[in-house]
Amino acid sequence: MIRFLRTTLNPACYHGRNRKSPFFEGWYYKLVDASEQHRFAVIPGIFVSDEPDKHHAFVQVMDGRTGKVTYHRYPPEEFWAAEREFDLCIGPNKFGGEYFSLNIESPELTLLGEVRFNGITPWPVNLVSPGIMGWYAWVPGMECYHGVVSLDHKIEGTLTINGRPVGFSGGRGYTEEDWGQSFPAAWVWLQTNHFREPGTSLTASVAIIPWLRRSFPGFIMGLWHDGILYRFATYTGAQIEKLDITNESVCCIVRDKQHRLEIEATRSEGGLLLAPTTVDMGRRIVETLSAEVSVTLYALENGNTRLLFRGKGRHAGLEAAGDLAHLRAMWADEIAGD
Repeated sequence: MIRFLRTTLNPACYHGRNRKSPFFEGWYYKLVDASEQHRFAVIPGIFVSDEPDKHHAFVQVMDGRTGKVTYHRYPPEEFWAAEREFDLCIGPNKFGGEYFSLNIESPELTLLGEVRFNGITPWPVNLVSPGIMGWYAWVPGMECYHGVVSLDHKIEGTLTINGRPVGFSGGRGYTEEDWGQSFPAAWVWLQTNHFREPGTSLTASVAIIPWLRRSFPGFIMGLWHDGILYRFATYTGAQIEKLDITNESVCCIVRDKQHRLEIEATRSEGGLLLAPTTVDMGRRIVETLSAEVSVTLYALENGNTRLLFRGKGRHAGLEAAGDLAHLRAMWADEIAGD
């Protein structure tokens, strides 16, 4: 119980100690250099299984410019995580909330170096709402939990990629994590913190959530702008007015009593990442780091709307995976019921 309390109030740290299989946990670092010519996702993690050939740690790397993905597998005994903080090692690679260092040498990829993060912007945590999942974070046995380690930060350092040094100093990054038994049956996720003015970040996800042998459509979204986090989520009482998912775009409008958030993202080609099921890390999902997202935020005041923010986010991460027809149908029923 003490460990559950500690990890719930510290979403970034490792949650899998003494957890029964199946269990996965992965941290997601997004990096874009100052020139915006290089963008990468680095995903360390572990999959816990009773089957020795499936139980392993990993570091997954995606080049967002080319879409190339490499998956680097390590024996489970080469995974180590601190008890009370986000600090872990996978083979010779080290990861934390304010840095990571990589020492990957394989036929597919050589990736060496260290980057550090300044100005970390974590999603606020308190007893009532410990992170982006709100009070759902206290509910045991959910299929998948989610945490935002940093909505936006500056990057310092250099990575040598296949023998070529790439400087990331002056670039910007984002860090999140997921843990649980499996990814949802269907979801849409997007994130960008590259707007015209630095310091704005959007993260949003819509998914099918299993609950008491049934399921419901849920969402969590946050827009960080001018030092204010605007939150929209199932647990806050916000509602989706529109959700449209096509092969070309994703459009979503969500509101609560004070604000309305409009999001329209263009889908683009990406790479195939490996993702967890209850059996293994065999699920393949398409993710791009090249989407563009139009974002508009209004204040709702006495029946009128007042524009608070309008901008376009570049180099957005975007996934639309699983049974999207079912996801659309569930939200259509939900919106009609409103």
